[in-house]
Amino acid sequence: MSPTAAAVVRSVRNYAGRLRMFRPNARLYLVNVVIAGAAMGVFRLIFNFFVLSRGFDEALLGGLVTVNSLTSLIVALPSGYAADALGRKRSLIVSGVVTSLSVVLMVLVPTTGMLYTANILFGISQSLAAVTMSPFLMENSGEAERTYLFSFSSGLQMASQSVGNWIGGVMPGWIGLARGVDPMSSQAYGATLLIIAGVASVSLVPLLLMRMPHLPVAQRTVFAPITYAQRHPALLGKLILPMLVTSIGAGLIMPFMNVFFRHQYNQPDPAIGALFAWGSLAMGVGLIAAPPLAERLGKIELVVISQALSIPFLILLGFAPWFWLSVVAYLVRVALMNMSTPIYQTFVMERVDPSARATVASLVSMSWNFGWAFSPTVSGWLQVRYGFAPPFVLTILLYTLSTGLYWAFFWRKSHPH
Repeated sequence: MSPTAAAVVRSVRNYAGRLRMFRPNARLYLVNVVIAGAAMGVFRLIFNFFVLSRGFDEALLGGLVTVNSLTSLIVALPSGYAADALGRKRSLIVSGVVTSLSVVLMVLVPTTGMLYTANILFGISQSLAAVTMSPFLMENSGEAERTYLFSFSSGLQMASQSVGNWIGGVMPGWIGLARGVDPMSSQAYGATLLIIAGVASVSLVPLLLMRMPHLPVAQRTVFAPITYAQRHPALLGKLILPMLVTSIGAGLIMPFMNVFFRHQYNQPDPAIGALFAWGSLAMGVGLIAAPPLAERLGKIELVVISQALSIPFLILLGFAPWFWLSVVAYLVRVALMNMSTPIYQTFVMERVDPSARATVASLVSMSWNFGWAFSPTVSGWLQVRYGFAPPFVLTILLYTLSTGLYWAFFWRKSHPH
């Protein structure tokens, strides 16, 4: 066996060994991730088309994303308290129930008011899940396998979303044929969303099977986040600011990628669904490959390198003259940009005290949702008047800035000249 092949075999065995170290609760959580991820893959693809099929425009889509993320921003800190008060298991279950309920409401009562109300509920559920996830994974993993668990769970989620994207691309066609309606009608899209709401409910079963250890609840008051921020203002600022800048850029483009490919290249739903499926699969591969790369390069080094390399592909994605070239850029960009997300989450959780994890997770969630709360509305307005070029330019500039901040705050200090 050649040295290269031997090294590959060692790496695979090392990776498999880390996966075998996952604890029972972590394994059950991964089952939940697979089922819920597939359901959300369908939802993310179809929801925008459902809203447009009801006669609404991109400006309303931007408003819905904004109210969703603004809600997540507002309730992030209360969600952190709820995650401690309810416990990790109950928090995840409540989040799953509210998510399914909100999707059902969007379909059954598709008025402007109910769409906003359901998106508020969706934002609450997603905020609770977001602030619970990182502390849950920290509490149910050891140091040796922790980075692998964070990345593998994200990778599985992306892979299952890939399956959901494939299904979402063809499911309205199946329903349209069965019911004798246009596959691009609100009836076909609505029935698709109702079915995936039922699938999302099934993801609660592995959560119900979890046996949570009794953990002492840290003493918390309503002033705990303020107290922690007063003690560690510089650290919190450095941990949060790059994510805030990234979120502002992401909110300009990411919620509208399916609309971009339909309008810019006149692609049908099955083609967009297939593209999103390949994109989720590319993200999954990148996320699963991230832990050994982080061990070799370092966590923050991987964050900076992967995000910097993604920027040229973002430029190509937005301004490619041919659809196939934009597709290639999209696949490479999503793999590079997203592979570092769980690595950075691990990096953040390891740098704060255990008693502060829920608080910091809440603050990180707030920073991410801040950009998504406002950028989609701005982007929707720009799209209606000027097309996609201005949002893409702004996103490119903001991603470049955030990468520079990661380098300045963490890499430069760890590699002094």
